[in-house]
Amino acid sequence: MEYVPDSRQQLILCCECGTAIPPNPANMCVNCVRSIVDITEGIPKQATVHWCKNCERYLQPPASWLTCGLESRELLALCLKKLRGLTKVRLIDAGFIWTEPHSRRIKVKLTIQKEVFAATILQQAFEVEY
Repeated sequence: MEYVPDSRQQLILCCECGTAIPPNPANMCVNCVRSIVDITEGIPKQATVHWCKNCERYLQPPASWLTCGLESRELLALCLKKLRGLTKVRLIDAGFIWTEPHSRRIKVKLTIQKEVFAATILQQAFEVEY
């Protein structure tokens, strides 16, 4: 007869809410980590992109104008350059959110990652309006 060890996973209690979770470096469940830490802090939720009505081009600072269509790769790059706090986080995904063409608003959905505790990476999605 051979000894077969019990392969049940060990669980600990979350230090904030008491939910049984598998052990992790933060000793907290995902919901508690998200409620305590906001990784989007320092990234503006609104920004301004200047657009010329006559020539339908976008201002690329300091002094050049860029011709690009709505929801194009060039416009997304221009919008992402306008955000200051993106250097502190890792950008996972970026894409446009559909808006009415006559609204003259551009909405971008960003998904970012950041290490919040030792070996604990938090991923979060949010919108930025231009």
